[in-house]
Amino acid sequence: MATSLRELKQRRNSVATTMKITKAMELIAASRVTKAQQRARNADEYTRELVRAVSTVAAYTREDHRLTQIKEHPKRAAVLVINSDRGLAGGYPANVMRASEGLLKHLAEGGLETDIYTVGRRALDYFNFRHVPIKQSWQGFSEDPHYANAHDIGRVLMDQIMKDTEAGGVDEIHVVYTRFLSLVSQRTELVRVLPLQVVRDQEETAHAGDDVVSDNAEIAPPYNFEPDAETVLDALLPLYVIDRIKYMLRESAASELAARQQAMHSATDNAQQLIDTLTRQANTARQAEITQEITEIVGGASALSESTQEM
Repeated sequence: MATSLRELKQRRNSVATTMKITKAMELIAASRVTKAQQRARNADEYTRELVRAVSTVAAYTREDHRLTQIKEHPKRAAVLVINSDRGLAGGYPANVMRASEGLLKHLAEGGLETDIYTVGRRALDYFNFRHVPIKQSWQGFSEDPHYANAHDIGRVLMDQIMKDTEAGGVDEIHVVYTRFLSLVSQRTELVRVLPLQVVRDQEETAHAGDDVVSDNAEIAPPYNFEPDAETVLDALLPLYVIDRIKYMLRESAASELAARQQAMHSATDNAQQLIDTLTRQANTARQAEITQEITEIVGGASALSESTQEM
């Protein structure tokens, strides 16, 4: 059955209203993504210096520290999943959860139990819907994370890795987040934050997002640590973990906003195309109605003329 002109106009008005919303969301995301990207880059220098400091202690002293020593038979791992609080961000939430499922499956195949921690309502809803237990969750700041948020998360994870697995602690900390590459490209990454991975005979870690420390003897001369290397590590590693989480939260925030901008731009374009289609259909329906009205008038006039002639 053909759609009436009235229905076509109602649909067109509805789509036009939706297009105004998607356009506004696109503009809001565009205004925020630049700030989020800049915020993520502002701390790069501090992060690089912190990585160098941790590298020096972990690599040059050969200190056998709990947070740098990889266990031969780990039993439990903590997995932090960083996702968005809201939807309408294209494939961003789904990509994070797909990568998380892959990581959880990989850890399970390796014989590790997992404690799941989530950032963002999307991750929490995903696991709750599948009746997967969550150790702890944080919400409400996925688009605009601050140091205090990273500090809270980092302290919880540090407390867990400092415990023995028999007491409910973990041997490893993994994070699933999204690295911001450009406005049109974001990449979901899986990172083991602790224990630290020491890379030997390799160039110095230059990017603030890399979670490896270099063990190249040419980088710096030997150091003496006061009072001792273990105490220095005890002080540096919590700062390192919190800074890593802060970096990943901000990268994920920039990625979320960029993905939302792209999704809303596509939605706005699709809405405009649909409006054009509905406008053409409405014009065709209107022309058909006019033609029908003219035909009825002409038919009525002809019938009236014929009746008059018969009289």
